[in-house]
Amino acid sequence: MSIPSAPFQSPEYLSSYLEQLGSGGSELTGQLQFALKETNRLLEEGFAKHQPVEELVRQRARLLDQIILCAWKKQSKTGNKPISLISVGGYGRGELHPHSDIDLLVLMQQAPSKEQCKEIEQFLYILWDLGLEIGHAVRTIKECVSVAEKDVTVFTNLVEARQLCDLDDLFSQLKYQLDLAQVWPPAEFFTAKLEEQKQRHHKFGDTGYNLEPNLKASPGGLRDIQTIGWVAKRRFDTDSFRGLVREGFLTDEEYNALSKGQHFLWQLRFGLHLLANRKEDRLIFDHQKNLAQMLGYEDTPERLGVEHMMKEYFRTVTELSELNDMLLQLFEEDLLCDENCRTVTEINQRFQIRNQRIEVTDENVFKKSPFALIEIFLLMAQQDEIEGVQATTIRLIRQNRHLIDQQFRVNIQNRSFFMELLRLPHGVYRQLVLMKRYGVLGAYIPEFGQIEGQMQYDLFHSYTVDEHTLILIENLRRFWLGKEFPLCCHIMQNLAKPELIYLAGLFHDIGKGRGGDHSQLGAVDARAFCQRHGLGSYDSRLVAWLVQSHLLMSTTAQRQDISDPDVIHDFALIVGDQVHLDYLYVLTVADIRATNAKLWNSWRQHLLQDLYTSTRLALRRGLSNPQNKSQLIKETQEKSWMILTGHNASPMRTHELWSSLGEVYFIHQDPRAIARHTRAIINHKQTKQPLILVSQREDFAGTEIFTYLDNRSHIFARVTSTLEKLGLNIVSARIQLSADNRRLDTYTVLDRDNQPISSEYISEKIHSRLLAALSADSAPSLPSQSFKTRKLKHFEKPTRVSFSPDSHNTMTVMELYGLDHPGLLAKVARTLLENNAIIHSAHIATYGEKIEDVFFISDMDGNPIEDSEKLSLLREQIIQQLDPQDDASDNDSDLVQQACSQGIDI
Repeated sequence: MSIPSAPFQSPEYLSSYLEQLGSGGSELTGQLQFALKETNRLLEEGFAKHQPVEELVRQRARLLDQIILCAWKKQSKTGNKPISLISVGGYGRGELHPHSDIDLLVLMQQAPSKEQCKEIEQFLYILWDLGLEIGHAVRTIKECVSVAEKDVTVFTNLVEARQLCDLDDLFSQLKYQLDLAQVWPPAEFFTAKLEEQKQRHHKFGDTGYNLEPNLKASPGGLRDIQTIGWVAKRRFDTDSFRGLVREGFLTDEEYNALSKGQHFLWQLRFGLHLLANRKEDRLIFDHQKNLAQMLGYEDTPERLGVEHMMKEYFRTVTELSELNDMLLQLFEEDLLCDENCRTVTEINQRFQIRNQRIEVTDENVFKKSPFALIEIFLLMAQQDEIEGVQATTIRLIRQNRHLIDQQFRVNIQNRSFFMELLRLPHGVYRQLVLMKRYGVLGAYIPEFGQIEGQMQYDLFHSYTVDEHTLILIENLRRFWLGKEFPLCCHIMQNLAKPELIYLAGLFHDIGKGRGGDHSQLGAVDARAFCQRHGLGSYDSRLVAWLVQSHLLMSTTAQRQDISDPDVIHDFALIVGDQVHLDYLYVLTVADIRATNAKLWNSWRQHLLQDLYTSTRLALRRGLSNPQNKSQLIKETQEKSWMILTGHNASPMRTHELWSSLGEVYFIHQDPRAIARHTRAIINHKQTKQPLILVSQREDFAGTEIFTYLDNRSHIFARVTSTLEKLGLNIVSARIQLSADNRRLDTYTVLDRDNQPISSEYISEKIHSRLLAALSADSAPSLPSQSFKTRKLKHFEKPTRVSFSPDSHNTMTVMELYGLDHPGLLAKVARTLLENNAIIHSAHIATYGEKIEDVFFISDMDGNPIEDSEKLSLLREQIIQQLDPQDDASDNDSDLVQQACSQGIDI
């Protein structure tokens, strides 16, 4: 039969064509390639026309059956020798997505002969020539049984196997031998699959709420659904969830939820395979926007279409995780429980403990006493021996959570139970997680329900808003219990009312996704909630203030000069007292650590702790008694001189040097650093060679790089470019000009692991590279291109530049927001110099691939830049320099990522 000249109109016509091919002839491979191409086209068109994805994955499996059988019949000529072709894995279930693996088992009665091996090899070559991803095994029945006994994954594949060509009934013999050998009895099989799931969840951080989830393997994903199916088939020999309904293990509502969840995940996976044009289960940023458009999600004023899609995804995996927990527990009780599991310990009239899990005493408990929907979590927190909720009770919570309505929320007993839970010394985080998982938290606090599954489509946040919020609560609990953060631990253990910090944590981001300032929206919600729950006026105001101000401390520490007494005084005026400072500090640290694991480092810890300590001293001194700068400078010089006297420093030369440095230097620098700089400069004598010191900061927050040399153009650009090429993360820079026109610049850096530099070799390499760069006569080299990492390519974050006067109106503050890339700081410095502006200090804040940098600049005479036209031109030129051009091809993605990783070049 020749290859048709026109495409097929439907899968049915294609199927008829394949039936006529039979074993084919010499042109079979070409005919099958055409058939496979038509299969892909028809199914892709069907997906675009919104045909049910269930039909599409099964159609693909059926059409692939025919294609594979044609190839099999062409090569299988030893009909007198028992041999069978079996589909296993997802293909065995009859489910194939566009680029799913096709797993085959060639089943033999005896070991294959040379002739059979050649036939099998030729058969596989045909499939590989078609471009199919084939996984295969050639085994005898005895070998299958032996391997299955040792490997539960192999056995699982055989459990859902399906015969394709089995003229000798070997498949039935295999199933008989597996049963006869009692391979993986239901109880052992369940235990193994449960452990397998635990390990898989742990691999993904035990959360399904990462912003680039794996549709198949993440918690709540397709593998969790399949696990339920595997255990059900082993226990009840049923091939569908409908069979579990018949067995009484699944309600109609749960069946519908599982089916709906699988349908949604299948839609995402089918579309993802089409977009990637290969097997791909990771819903990475590269595909999220296009997939959302493919599935018809549209942007709204409040939210992007991709955020709508991801919110539905996260809500779906939440429900699937809940069903997975419940059903696997039901299987556990059915398969593993003995008489000891039946022992019951009564808690009260409504609840009892069985097998270390809490359960209701009566299936009508929640209907008769709706307050029990909150009470159950309070009881679990109060009793350490309770490890979880019985599956039947989880089911009843699901069925009765609709009772949590407005009347429920205003009920004084429900409010009392919730506040009592927050006041407990332990168990708060775990119970809030369970309340969220079982849909109670979002029902009780509707505003929280609105942020469940809410994605933040940026390069800053690693989790959904609700997951981030619960991680923040977990961090607060860790502060209370551990010594990892001594200051946080001390504060948490001495808070008069810890429940207030938990409330602030719960509400701090609750206003996101509504438009407007989420801090202000959340503060209104928090205050209303506190008042409804009987908190006093002071406590309600405190919680609302914490929510409204939860970004205040981090922005002050990272964008302002916290060595300036005036900045500390202004911050202290806003905070007002020690109580507000304590609550705000622990909330800020918990928030940053819950946002993105890469954000927290020794430098940010130092900034926040330094701001806390300085503000505490300011509050003790009194808000009406700000620190006198002259007194501060005098005290700093006295402490520095005390250190220098131990090194036989010359008073005359020290005084001469200090007189040239100016007051600002002594405000910004630590006495030990001043002593170190002074000794080095004096010993450096009058040489024209740059002085470079690489040392650890006294607070261990980072590595300090100090340079001292004659003032000249491009010093900042030379230094920053060199340090970036060495893979170092610059977090702070201070530029000081002495009276004799010498530059004293201080940089704080971290290595690529966000740690101070610990290698003496790297410190020496920094010194030699900087010495060469600062001694060179030629202009500093800058990257010719701005590379984008894989993630950067999918975010539209144009550079933003804003200008404002500093608090003293002595300098201009330039704030820079955008995407990080190599050479950024050097480009900024060059552009400023070209516009007759100089940098005095810089606060460099990098959040993953996002930057929020603050530069204190002036004109060449040291005056603030106030001309609006000059500022407008400067803004325009910086944006022109920094907005990355998409000039790196996708084929070079690996090289691009290497270029942007800023690996240390030594």
